[in-house]
Amino acid sequence: MMRLFYPFLFLLISFAVRGENGNEKLMAQLKAELARKSVYDNQKERVIAGLKQELERCASNDLDRKYQLCNRLFEEYKSYQYDSAYVYTQKMIRLSVAMHDLPKQYESNIKLGIILLSSGMFIETRDCLDQVDPKILDTKSKRLYYRLKCVFYAELANYNNDKYYAEHYRQESHKYLDSAIALAEKGSFEQIMYKAEVPDTAGQELSNYKYYEELLYRHKLTQHQTAMIAAALADHYEGDERMRLLYIAAINDIKSSIKETVAIYKLGRNLYRVGDVKDAYFFMQEALNNAEFYGSRLHKIEIASILPDIAANKILITENAKNKFIIYLLTSLIIVVIISLISFIVFIQLKRLRVKERIIAEKNNQLEKINVRLSEDARIKEEYIGYFFNIFSEYILKLEKLKRNGERKMKSHQYEDILALFSQINIKKERDHLFRTFDRVFLKLFPNFVQSFNALLKPEDQIWPRDNEVLNAHLRIFALVRLGITDNETIAKILEYSVNTVYTYKFRIKTKALVKPDDFDTSIMDIKVVTEP
Repeated sequence: MMRLFYPFLFLLISFAVRGENGNEKLMAQLKAELARKSVYDNQKERVIAGLKQELERCASNDLDRKYQLCNRLFEEYKSYQYDSAYVYTQKMIRLSVAMHDLPKQYESNIKLGIILLSSGMFIETRDCLDQVDPKILDTKSKRLYYRLKCVFYAELANYNNDKYYAEHYRQESHKYLDSAIALAEKGSFEQIMYKAEVPDTAGQELSNYKYYEELLYRHKLTQHQTAMIAAALADHYEGDERMRLLYIAAINDIKSSIKETVAIYKLGRNLYRVGDVKDAYFFMQEALNNAEFYGSRLHKIEIASILPDIAANKILITENAKNKFIIYLLTSLIIVVIISLISFIVFIQLKRLRVKERIIAEKNNQLEKINVRLSEDARIKEEYIGYFFNIFSEYILKLEKLKRNGERKMKSHQYEDILALFSQINIKKERDHLFRTFDRVFLKLFPNFVQSFNALLKPEDQIWPRDNEVLNAHLRIFALVRLGITDNETIAKILEYSVNTVYTYKFRIKTKALVKPDDFDTSIMDIKVVTEP
C-alpha cells in the first residue's frame, strides 16, 4: 500500500504544480534552494568528516574495514568532488592489493573508471576497464562493470562525430547495456532505468521514456535518483513539461549536493532557447560553478561553448532595454524640461543653503575644538603660572635670606662661615624638588596620563613610576610633549639632559609603540585635561 502512496502523492503534487503557474513556482523554489545550497553542502561535509574520523580511528591492521570506509567515502565524493573521489579509489586499490583480494581490486578499478569517465578522461577509463576480468566479479560488481562499459562507449560515440566509429561505439554500448539488464534484479530500479536507456528501435516492450515515467511516478526514489530520472525524462518532452522536469531535477540535485550534474545546464540551455536570457545566464553560471567545483573538464568545455553566446545576448538585451529607455526619455523630455528648470532653481538655492549650513557647521566644529584646546591651555597656564609663581617666591625668599646672611658674615670677616653657608645649598635636591612639584601639577591636570601613555605600549614595554617616584625621566619627557614642548633641545635644557639622551629616549619608546612612530606624539596630545567640576 505504501509503495503506491508515494507515487500517487507525487502525481498529485505534479498536477497541482502544473496548474497555478507551476513552472514559475518551481523556478522560485529552485532559486531559493540555490540560496540554501551551502546548508546542504555543509550537511554532506559533516557526513564526510564523520567517515574520515572513523577511518583515522580504524586499526592499522583492519584492512577490510578501511576498504569499506574508503568505499563509502568514494560514494559520497563520486558526484561531489572529482579529486577527492579519485584519492579514495587509489586508497581502495592499495588496500585491495595489500589484502591480495583480486575482486576488490577489480571493483576499485571500476569505480576509478566511473570518476575518470565523468571527468572526460576516455583513455584512462579504457585503461582501467582493460585491467578488469569480469569473470571473477560478483553479480553487483559485474553489473556495474557492464554499465560503465555501456556509458563509456555511449560517451565516446557522442564525442566522436565520425559516422563509422560513432555507429560502432553505439553498437558496443547497446551490447554492454543488454548484459547489465540481464544481471539486474527483475523490477529493480537499475533494471528499469537500464531498459529506459535502450533505443526505441531495439524492439523493447515499451518506449524508453515510459520506463522513466514508471520510475518517477511509481517508485520511491532518493533525491539523487529523482534528479537523474527527471533529467533523463525531460529529453522526451517539449515546452512546459520539459521545463517542469528540469526544475525538479535541478532542485533535487541541490538538495543532494550533486555537483556532477547536467540538469541545471540543460535548464539554462532551454531557457536560452525560449528567450529567457537573464535566467539562462544565471543557471549557466551555476552549472559552470558546479563543473569547476567537481573538476569535470567535459562539462566545463560544454558549458563554455554556449555561455559566451548567452552572455552576448544578455548584453544585447540590456542594450536594447537601454535604447527603449532613451526613447522613452526623449518622448517625455518636453514635460520634464519645464519641471526640471523649476526644480533646478530650487535645487541650486537649497544647495547653496546646504553649503552655507555645512560651512557653518564645520566652522562651529572647528571653534568648538579650538575652545576645548584654549580651555585646556588656559587650565595648564593657570596651574603652571601659579606653580612657577610659588617656586619663584620660595627661591626669592631663599636668595634674600642667603644675601642677608652673606652680607652680615662678610662684614664680620667670617669667610669660613660664608663657605659653610654656600655648602648648605643642595642643587640636586632643589632640582628634584622642582621636578616633583612639576610632576604633581602635571598629574593634577592629567591624572590618567600614566595609564594612557602605557596603553600605547605592549605590557612588557610599559613604563611605570617606582614607589618613590611621581614621574620618571621617560614619562617626564612626554609630559613636556603633552604640554606642547616638542623640540628636543628645549626639553634637554629643562630636564638638564643632553639632546642625544632626549632623542634616544623618545626613539626607543616610539619604536616599541602599538601605533606608528609618526602617530605617537599625536596620541600623546589626544590625552585630555581633566577639568575641575
